[in-house]
Amino acid sequence: MSRIEGQNSICIDLALIHHPVCNRVGEIIGSAVTNLDLHDIARAGRTFGVDTYSVVTPYEDQVVLVQEILDHWLTGYGASRNPDRKEALSIVDIRRDFDEVLDAATEKWGVRPTVLATCARLRPDTLQYEQARQRLEQGEPMLLLFGTAWGLAPEILSRVDGTLPPVLGHGTYNHLSVRSAVSIILDRLLGNRD
Repeated sequence: MSRIEGQNSICIDLALIHHPVCNRVGEIIGSAVTNLDLHDIARAGRTFGVDTYSVVTPYEDQVVLVQEILDHWLTGYGASRNPDRKEALSIVDIRRDFDEVLDAATEKWGVRPTVLATCARLRPDTLQYEQARQRLEQGEPMLLLFGTAWGLAPEILSRVDGTLPPVLGHGTYNHLSVRSAVSIILDRLLGNRD
C-alpha cells in the first residue's frame, strides 16, 4: 500500500469530479477546474491523511492547466518557496474519468475500495459518519467522491456503495463551496476526537 510518510494507516482517497456533473436544471455538464479547489482540497487532504486526491476531468485544456500548477509547486519555483504547499500538492493526481480513479485505487489498495459519494440532499443509501469512520479505522479502503457544479451526475451516483449525510447548517440555505464541504467531511471522518 502507498503511504505518506508520517501518516496513520487509514486507507482513504478522494476524487473531485468535474464531469459528469449536473447544472442547476439537472443537465449533464462538465465544470471548470479551479485553482482554489486544487490547493485547498490538497491541503485539507494532506492534513487529514488522504493518500491520493484525484482531480477528474476529461478536458485536455483543464488537464494542462492542472499539470502546469502542479509543476510550479512540485518542481518549479513554488517547490522551494513553499515546501508546505509542495507537500500538500504531492497527493494530487489527474484522471480523465471515474473508472481511472477506481482502477488506480483498487490497484493501490489491492482491493476495490468502498466508494462513498457526497450529496447536498439526504439519500436512501446514506451511511452515517460514525459507521464510515469505524470502517476506516478497521482498515477498509475508501474512495470519497465530491461533485462540482450542482453535484454528481446520476451515472456516477448509480455506481457508488453509499452516500455520506449532507452537510447541513441552520435554515434552508445549503450552498457550501466544495472545498468547505471536503474539509468538514474529512474532519467528521478523520478528525482527532480526543
